Amino acid sequence: MKPTLEDLRVYSVVCETGSLSAAARELGCTQPAVSQHVRHLEAEVGAPLLERGRKGVTLTQAGEVLARTAGESLGALDGGLREVRRLREGETGSLTIATGGTTVRHFLRDSARTFLREHPEVTLHFEPVSSSTVCFERLRAHRAELTFVTCLDPPAGLQQRPVFEMQSMLIVPADDPRAKRRRFELGQLGDIRYISLPESTTSAGQIRRLLAQQGASPEVVATVDDFDTAHLFVELGLGHSIVPAVHARSFVREGRVRAIPIRGLAFRVGWAARSFESLSPPARAFLAGFRSSLGQWRSVAGVRVLGGA
Repeated sequence: MKPTLEDLRVYSVVCETGSLSAAARELGCTQPAVSQHVRHLEAEVGAPLLERGRKGVTLTQAGEVLARTAGESLGALDGGLREVRRLREGETGSLTIATGGTTVRHFLRDSARTFLREHPEVTLHFEPVSSSTVCFERLRAHRAELTFVTCLDPPAGLQQRPVFEMQSMLIVPADDPRAKRRRFELGQLGDIRYISLPESTTSAGQIRRLLAQQGASPEVVATVDDFDTAHLFVELGLGHSIVPAVHARSFVREGRVRAIPIRGLAFRVGWAARSFESLSPPARAFLAGFRSSLGQWRSVAGVRVLGGA
């Protein structure tokens, strides 16, 4: 029996959830039914796709290849069906981008303005989320077509294109003695009064792990929702914060804080999607406009443009 579209959809959910039972719960069916779909695929390719264990399943080499191609194919099909529905229903198009709120301000504001001016017929929606993991969940659930994330290894069936590599900066009040420093090592940050983002956010979790590896355990004096609020707290003299270079540039312009580079602490950020090849016309247009704006970042200290938009 040839594999069906449903076989591929079920297999993609198994890859995302990591177990047959979790996939069954998400799909609202029985575990034997999920296993049957997987067996259909294994019989067709002539090789095992999963290694079953007590803690779930892991993909074989053949399974990884099929997971990637199945995700791309399903994404292309879903994109095509959306376009057909838009044509049938007379819709002019919409685009949902999931990302952090301050990301829109610091990275996407100009691109969004240009896009809305050039495509007034398209409804543009930004869905605020707190981490790259949540962004990936929005993509898998088809609640967003694009996300702008701190780059991690994306789950099977999703694609990622890094755009920037950004050095992290310590921001301090302008009259703080640390403002005279030219740079910091991670291990020298143990005595700062740290204003942090929640550890559930991608960058904050990674920063705390890297600090701990260098034996630095700064006192967390406040936990805030975003970098803009962290900047405000630093201005008020409540402590210090670690922010990306792009954000630091904006904060320093206002004159009340200083930004000092932290050696060896950099992150990549960029776009993620189910399939870049099957994006809708509005999503393609937004990315094209974003690419045309990359030149403004090339002169920003601490930012390396990778260009993967």
